[in-house]
Amino acid sequence: MTEYKFYTSIPVRYGDLDPQWHVNNAHFFTFLEQARISYLVKLGLFKGSNFLDFPIIVADAHLTYKQPIPFGVNVDIGVGVTKIGTKSLTFEYAVLDPDHAKVYATGETIMVAFDYRINATVPVSPEWRERIGRFEDKTY
Repeated sequence: MTEYKFYTSIPVRYGDLDPQWHVNNAHFFTFLEQARISYLVKLGLFKGSNFLDFPIIVADAHLTYKQPIPFGVNVDIGVGVTKIGTKSLTFEYAVLDPDHAKVYATGETIMVAFDYRINATVPVSPEWRERIGRFEDKTY
């Protein structure tokens, strides 16, 4: 994806840095996670009250680092769902400077619909498919 319908801003904290004084590579995944949660909250698919009712789990995660993120900036994370299968959703991300002129990283996670109470995969719910499709203006 090159354009996203959803962005969230995240401040780079001192604790996000590594000894080279830029954001540690592992913290990029934390940024993606926060952006994904913010996206789902925006769509009304997660209220944050009970994580047993959060019906997805990470199956695969990829990140392409483009350039280091320095301390003291905010980053904008663009998030979008590019595909919904029977039991999976593909999220794509861009980690950008606030002006969207610099791309720090791009990423993708494949999330699997999961019921934590029975510890098993389940089909993506029609509600999730419909709300995400409406927001993204796509048919999945």
